Amino acid sequence: MRTAYRCRAYPDPEQAAILGRTFGCVRLVWNKTLAERARADHAQGKRTSYKQTDAALTEWKKTQDLAFLSEVSSVPLQQALRHQHTAFANFFAGRAKYPRFKSRTGRQTAHYTRSAFRMRNGELRLAKTTAPLAFVWSFDDVDVAGLDPTMVVVSREPDGRWYLTFSIDTDAPAPAPLVGYAIGIDLGIKDFAVTSDGTRIPNPKHLEKKQRNLARYQRRMARKQPGSNNRSKAKDKVARTHRKVRDARQDFLHRTSTNLVREADTIVIEDLAVTNMVRNRALARAIADCGWGEFRRMLEYKAERAGRTVIVIDRWFPSSKTCSCCGHVLEHLSLSARRWTCPGCRTRHDRDINAAKNILAAGHAAAGRLPPGDVCGADVRRPGNTPPPTAQKQKHLRREP
Repeated sequence: MRTAYRCRAYPDPEQAAILGRTFGCVRLVWNKTLAERARADHAQGKRTSYKQTDAALTEWKKTQDLAFLSEVSSVPLQQALRHQHTAFANFFAGRAKYPRFKSRTGRQTAHYTRSAFRMRNGELRLAKTTAPLAFVWSFDDVDVAGLDPTMVVVSREPDGRWYLTFSIDTDAPAPAPLVGYAIGIDLGIKDFAVTSDGTRIPNPKHLEKKQRNLARYQRRMARKQPGSNNRSKAKDKVARTHRKVRDARQDFLHRTSTNLVREADTIVIEDLAVTNMVRNRALARAIADCGWGEFRRMLEYKAERAGRTVIVIDRWFPSSKTCSCCGHVLEHLSLSARRWTCPGCRTRHDRDINAAKNILAAGHAAAGRLPPGDVCGADVRRPGNTPPPTAQKQKHLRREP
């Protein structure tokens, strides 16, 4: 399997200048190739292959206007063409949006394969540079002297920080020991997650904590003259604030997902349509600050490494409106109602805990191991063309003698 290690880098002024030119050339090649692809698609209706873009890059280097492309390593330029080819393949397959142009103010990256760098005794030397690139290795369980990366990614964030990412091919880790426990998770805004055993994980609301400072820095940046040094300094403050929010959110998601994978063999979550949910103007910022999509991605890859199982139930399953005791389904339940009483069995439910229990039961049903007495797994995505009966029908079936 492939894994990656990301650490801080500290290039000297000469290396920073070379890498800055490399970033500019990568951005130019990407944008120029993207424009040529779009022009060929609209004018002739033809798709451009990677071989054609590679040949075009060779011709560009021979021109007088773009001869400076030969001054940097050719590997990051070719990798940019490969990444754009993959981006279009994902777009035509319906997995991603249309590729966009790169901006000089955003995150800058350059990908180096083995032919463009040398790693010996923990020292990294990139193509077109003479001195080793300084970086700080913060992984105590991995010996950097024996590191054999297949790719090195150099990046510069908008706040000016430099990073190195080492891509390593390693053996798949041994599965974690079984704990004999399954858990359902209901994601929310007030509480980031509520589990089926009643555990509540509070929402740290990282963006809300920095919102006041961020707004002040953005107002100061808006008052500065465009193109001035003061505007550049104010822009760096805004970027640093965003970076602090992003890092705090990533740390929280990593800790939460790791703990859940360690505690349970089976984890059941909902397939939330986050893209549609953020269209609600009243809740868009709070939903985006939660990072539900990234949390699901972390859960899935960490569970795969640990030999755990993650079950995703359908987004239309009425987990909040279904009684976890008798299976009764309410016709309507407002978002403000945090507790409700079941009309069928008169059980008093906490909205989030009840939803988590129903999510777990639906996951068991999807996996084919529904315990006696649990609610049904209606509308859960499962293999096959025969749709499962609705929750209302299954409820009546269980009540019949």
